[in-house]
Amino acid sequence: MERVHRLSTHLANQIAAGEVVERPSSVVKELIENSLDAGASQIELEIEKGGIALIRVRDNGAGIHADDLTLALSRHATSKITNFEDLSHVASLGFRGEALPSIASVSRLKVMSHYQGESEAWQISVNGGETEPKAQPVAHPQGTTIEVRDLFFNTPARRKFLRAERTEFKHLEDVVRRIGLSRFDVGISLKHEQKQLHQWRAASDQQGRRRRIAAICGKPFVEQSAEIDFERNGLRLWGWVGLPTFSRSQADLQYFYVNGRMVKDKVIAHAVRKAYQDVMYHGRHPAFVLYLELPAEEVDVNVHPTKHEVRFRESRMVHDFLFSSLYRSLADVRPGDETPQFESTQTATTSQAPFTDSLFSSSTRASHASAPKQHGFALGVQEGRAAYEGMRALAEAAVLEAPESSQAETPPLGFALAQLQGIYILAQNEKGLVLVDMHAAHERVTYERMKQSWGDEGVRTQPLLVPESMTVSATEAQLAEENVEFLHELGFELDRLGPETLLIRAVPALLRHANAKNLVNDVLSDLAVAGESTRIQERCNEILATIACHGSVRASRQLTVPEMNALLRDMERTERSGQCNHGRPTWVQLSLDDLDKLFLRGR
Repeated sequence: MERVHRLSTHLANQIAAGEVVERPSSVVKELIENSLDAGASQIELEIEKGGIALIRVRDNGAGIHADDLTLALSRHATSKITNFEDLSHVASLGFRGEALPSIASVSRLKVMSHYQGESEAWQISVNGGETEPKAQPVAHPQGTTIEVRDLFFNTPARRKFLRAERTEFKHLEDVVRRIGLSRFDVGISLKHEQKQLHQWRAASDQQGRRRRIAAICGKPFVEQSAEIDFERNGLRLWGWVGLPTFSRSQADLQYFYVNGRMVKDKVIAHAVRKAYQDVMYHGRHPAFVLYLELPAEEVDVNVHPTKHEVRFRESRMVHDFLFSSLYRSLADVRPGDETPQFESTQTATTSQAPFTDSLFSSSTRASHASAPKQHGFALGVQEGRAAYEGMRALAEAAVLEAPESSQAETPPLGFALAQLQGIYILAQNEKGLVLVDMHAAHERVTYERMKQSWGDEGVRTQPLLVPESMTVSATEAQLAEENVEFLHELGFELDRLGPETLLIRAVPALLRHANAKNLVNDVLSDLAVAGESTRIQERCNEILATIACHGSVRASRQLTVPEMNALLRDMERTERSGQCNHGRPTWVQLSLDDLDKLFLRGR
């Protein structure tokens, strides 16, 4: 074992490079963020061989003073903070002071800069960070150009971990896309092998921002997303939320920014997943471009060397704000919304659209008394009958007939024309033809009413005949003890018998057939991760969804025109009516232009 000794500056820089510089895309991220912090309004990138041979970043920012060029390549040197108090409200994208020296230690680096107000520009060059650079005059407009050549040329062990040039460029391009979405006010261009790939102009209005969103995320995303803007308690959430019908097979169109910084955070991820859980088809992923703004002192951005993670001072408040904003924006998308836009000033109410009682046949009513099973637990006969009776109690007189006057305003889903194969409703509105999956649509209407009824009554508790003891970790036992009131609201009664032992005395009545220990474990796990748990609500919703499915109008059931019209009106007033309980679409619109194209009219 060697004696303790101080590492050389060069070796320390290379070790730091292992944290900051993983691949060419890491270099691009650090350099562009420095350009943005310097106030640049235009950034140009030139790449060769996926960034392995050359990365050139040119900006028109404030530049680096000639006297600071050499210092900028030394560790822990930065212009972004001066004292400890600055750490509590960091407004820049990075300040560790390790990016440039780390990059210089594993590449051939050249920095050219013209500091604002100065008459001359200067440059320094360094190969692998081994020589002391000296500044020399150079011709250069205001701003900075940084060239990074032969990345990892002096660290072959690192270079062999790089992938093919095409793969490395794909990672690099993704970084540029993410940054392009973070700053609409900055023009960004990207060239690869002398070929112009992207050129996004600075956008100063909403139309310009939409154009950039469409260029980066695709026009279909812009067309099938809701624009939101919510503000509460010093927090603001704005951006674009993809409608549930615009889902992805992978989580590849999810961009979330905190004070302009692209981040991935478990609190954020949980809130978004929770907001979409009731409308997203199984195995699909939502798409969104969202921006969260909050006071700088409320978030710690210095958690990770690559600055991909943040830590919120009030994570529970942030989580609740994100969830409630997204949940409401998705719930309020109704038939007839052209370009959904939601603001915090908008007050949303729970839909109270009437049921059509005649839609329930005798065979349908009988299905409610069954004991449907889902995800390993069953609904008892009494609970099924009680749920059905509560659902029927909500029924009101529906407006079954279309207005006699042809001049009356046509509702969003129009008026029913016919029924196809006992499955689909064909309706006509001002745009053209509407096709409705009647079972899926009625299932959502029924489900939403049942959720409302269940929510109004609250969670009922079912005491266990024989209390069950379970072994947990000391941390989980402490969580249970600290959250005893919250757990009681969920329907649990738990006692802590020892440092790692809990006694389950009662569980939610609707889940009395479920495994009590597994339920408690799941809830405590959620509390540890997100500070709250929606597990019970989700499980109960699954049961209600099963009841709704069995209690909805079945395929092949012949409906009268008044019954079909009543279902269309219910859909227009019901939250999330665009998707069934499983996330599938309930209706589609075919415009006259769509129909004309099918029949080649006008050609």
